[in-house]
Amino acid sequence: MATSFLCSVMAFGNYSLDPEHVTCEILLNQMLPQIDEVDPLSCLCSHCKASAGPKGDRGDQGLPGLPGSPGVRGMTGFRGWPGFVGPQGPKGQKGDLGEKGHTGSIGFTGMKGERGFKGDKGDMGLIGHQGEPGPPGQSGTCPAFCETRIGPQGPPGLPGEAGARGLPGVKGDEGPKGVKGSKGDLGDAGSPGKNGDKGDRGEQGLCNCADGKDGAKGEQGQKGDKGNKGDVGDKGGEGLMGPQGNPGMQGSRGPPGPCSPAIMSYFSANLAAPEPLPNRPVPFPIVLSNILMHYTPLFGIYMAPVNGTYVFTFHLSVNNKMLKVGLFHNFKPIVKMTENYIQLTTVSQTVVLHLFMGDKVWLQVKDTNSNGMYVDSESSSIFSGYLLYPDSCDVSSIGKNLGYFNPSDYDNVDWGDDPGNITPSVRP
Repeated sequence: MATSFLCSVMAFGNYSLDPEHVTCEILLNQMLPQIDEVDPLSCLCSHCKASAGPKGDRGDQGLPGLPGSPGVRGMTGFRGWPGFVGPQGPKGQKGDLGEKGHTGSIGFTGMKGERGFKGDKGDMGLIGHQGEPGPPGQSGTCPAFCETRIGPQGPPGLPGEAGARGLPGVKGDEGPKGVKGSKGDLGDAGSPGKNGDKGDRGEQGLCNCADGKDGAKGEQGQKGDKGNKGDVGDKGGEGLMGPQGNPGMQGSRGPPGPCSPAIMSYFSANLAAPEPLPNRPVPFPIVLSNILMHYTPLFGIYMAPVNGTYVFTFHLSVNNKMLKVGLFHNFKPIVKMTENYIQLTTVSQTVVLHLFMGDKVWLQVKDTNSNGMYVDSESSSIFSGYLLYPDSCDVSSIGKNLGYFNPSDYDNVDWGDDPGNITPSVRP
């Protein structure tokens, strides 16, 4: 009974003494005689030295045990790294003035400081009063030889002060007369004298000739020289106002005057993507100025609002591809340009055209092999135009009957390889 009870206890607790001993389950399964009195555990183990049996099935999971007591508090961890300094917050409002604090206690006397550096040299003091004369010295004794000796020459003394200004000297005797000078240059000619007075009339001469017959008629003399122009006469007095004339007939109507500056039209737009499609107008959708909306950014076409003279310019970037671009007016190429540089370069052109109301102008590339029009963050391609001056000042006719254009009409526009068709259209 003691062996069975002990083995039961050991089997329940899954207890084992040593890997060399067998478990309690083996003892229970073996046919051993019951030992009623077993004092030491070593006596029981003498019956446990048999071969190991097969491992039994795993038992059912036991009920959860009671929660254990809290463990010992662990050691304090290391101090973490300081966080980043946050952005400075907005300046708060000025706080109220606080009360005056109490006077603090007197602090301890500080340690004696180190010896300071030597100070700068002080200013020179004032001249003191002259001291009293000292007592007279003893009388000297005369030497054996009293001959006079010339001592060494002393250093030169300082220059004395400037003396007073002397009196003016006495006037000297008159000097001898100088030698006669050479003859001077000839002077300028004098002004002409006045006309002399008219002489007296002479006495009438005596006539001793007899009456003769009439002589033959002389020939006509030569025409004399033209006389000098006479002086302008004095201005005459203002005459009386004449009667009012009859009203004249109404004159014909004159030509129209200069146009009002209120009639204007202008645009400027930038390319959005490189290498546009050929055989149709190139759209410049990034509008820089187009207040009057005469330019259509989606299709890149400008429509003239009034008869007049217009100026069109384009400045295009070219990169890594050939560019053949043309300025079209009503399906006719007016200007063509070709740029064959591989590296980044630009082409520019300015054109002055006369347009009628409703005429259309745009830019176009020839084909996919020559559509090297380029744009990026550092390069732009711009198309611009403006009305220089209109032909008519009739504001009521501006922008009328322009109509809406169909984009499909501009597909596959003829590039105009024949030079004969590069002429602007003319309307009566």
